[in-house]
Amino acid sequence: MTRHGLLIALILTTLPVGAETLSIPLGRQGEAGLTLPVRGESQRAVLERLGLPDQEHPAVGQPPIVRWDYREFSVYFESGRVIDSVRHHQPRTPRE
Repeated sequence: MTRHGLLIALILTTLPVGAETLSIPLGRQGEAGLTLPVRGESQRAVLERLGLPDQEHPAVGQPPIVRWDYREFSVYFESGRVIDSVRHHQPRTPRE
Protein backbone atom coordinates (compact mmCIF):
# COMPACT_ATOMS: atom_id res chain seq x y z
CA MET A 1 0.00 0.00 0.00
CA THR A 2 1.37 3.44 -0.84
CA ARG A 3 1.90 6.11 1.76
CA HIS A 4 -1.05 8.11 0.46
CA GLY A 5 -3.33 5.07 0.54
CA LEU A 6 -2.24 4.25 4.09
CA LEU A 7 -2.81 7.84 5.17
CA ILE A 8 -6.30 7.92 3.66
CA ALA A 9 -7.19 4.56 5.26
CA LEU A 10 -6.05 5.82 8.67
CA ILE A 11 -8.04 9.04 8.34
CA LEU A 12 -11.20 7.22 7.28
CA THR A 13 -11.00 4.72 10.12
CA THR A 14 -10.55 7.42 12.74
CA LEU A 15 -13.44 9.64 11.64
CA PRO A 16 -16.43 9.50 13.97
CA VAL A 17 -19.34 7.58 12.49
CA GLY A 18 -22.86 8.50 13.47
CA ALA A 19 -26.27 7.85 12.12
CA GLU A 20 -29.69 9.04 13.03
CA THR A 21 -32.70 6.78 12.77
CA LEU A 22 -35.76 8.41 11.27
CA SER A 23 -39.11 7.03 12.23
CA ILE A 24 -41.90 7.89 9.82
CA PRO A 25 -45.24 6.78 11.22
CA LEU A 26 -47.78 5.35 8.84
CA GLY A 27 -51.35 6.45 9.16
CA ARG A 28 -54.47 4.42 8.69
CA GLN A 29 -55.22 3.79 5.08
CA GLY A 30 -58.91 4.56 5.18
CA GLU A 31 -61.67 2.78 7.03
CA ALA A 32 -61.01 -0.94 7.54
CA GLY A 33 -64.56 -2.00 6.59
CA LEU A 34 -64.52 -0.09 3.30
CA THR A 35 -64.98 -2.38 0.29
CA LEU A 36 -63.05 -1.08 -2.71
CA PRO A 37 -63.97 -1.81 -6.32
CA VAL A 38 -62.21 -4.94 -7.59
CA ARG A 39 -60.21 -5.54 -10.75
CA GLY A 40 -62.49 -6.18 -13.72
CA GLU A 41 -65.57 -4.46 -12.26
CA SER A 42 -67.28 -2.17 -14.79
CA GLN A 43 -67.50 1.60 -14.47
CA ARG A 44 -71.28 1.25 -14.49
CA ALA A 45 -71.21 -1.21 -11.55
CA VAL A 46 -68.91 1.14 -9.58
CA LEU A 47 -71.18 4.08 -10.36
CA GLU A 48 -74.31 2.17 -9.28
CA ARG A 49 -72.71 0.93 -6.05
CA LEU A 50 -70.81 4.07 -4.97
CA GLY A 51 -72.52 6.92 -6.79
CA LEU A 52 -70.82 9.78 -8.58
CA PRO A 53 -67.15 10.31 -7.76
CA ASP A 54 -66.03 13.56 -6.13
CA GLN A 55 -63.76 14.16 -9.12
CA GLU A 56 -63.30 12.52 -12.53
CA HIS A 57 -59.93 12.90 -14.25
CA PRO A 58 -59.70 12.77 -18.05
CA ALA A 59 -58.09 9.80 -19.78
CA VAL A 60 -54.29 9.82 -19.87
CA GLY A 61 -51.80 7.77 -21.91
CA GLN A 62 -52.07 4.74 -24.18
CA PRO A 63 -54.08 2.74 -23.41
CA PRO A 64 -56.19 5.52 -21.87
CA ILE A 65 -56.40 5.32 -18.07
CA VAL A 66 -59.23 7.17 -16.28
CA ARG A 67 -59.20 7.98 -12.57
CA TRP A 68 -62.19 8.59 -10.33
CA ASP A 69 -61.53 10.09 -6.92
CA TYR A 70 -63.83 9.37 -4.01
CA ARG A 71 -63.31 10.77 -0.52
CA GLU A 72 -61.28 7.85 0.83
CA PHE A 73 -59.92 6.18 -2.32
CA SER A 74 -59.29 6.44 -6.07
CA VAL A 75 -60.34 3.99 -8.77
CA TYR A 76 -58.38 3.53 -12.01
CA PHE A 77 -60.14 2.30 -15.17
CA GLU A 78 -58.93 1.03 -18.52
CA SER A 79 -61.48 0.40 -21.28
CA GLY A 80 -64.35 0.85 -18.81
CA ARG A 81 -63.02 -1.77 -16.33
CA VAL A 82 -61.34 -1.34 -12.94
CA ILE A 83 -57.61 -2.03 -13.05
CA ASP A 84 -56.85 -0.85 -9.49
CA SER A 85 -58.35 0.83 -6.42
CA VAL A 86 -56.12 2.73 -4.00
CA ARG A 87 -56.96 4.04 -0.53
CA HIS A 88 -55.90 7.60 0.23
CA HIS A 89 -53.47 8.17 3.07
CA GLN A 90 -55.31 9.10 6.27
CA PRO A 91 -52.88 10.58 8.82
CA ARG A 92 -53.23 9.42 12.38
CA THR A 93 -54.79 11.82 14.79
CA PRO A 94 -52.20 13.09 17.30
CA ARG A 95 -52.29 11.37 20.66
CA GLU A 96 -52.74 13.64 23.62
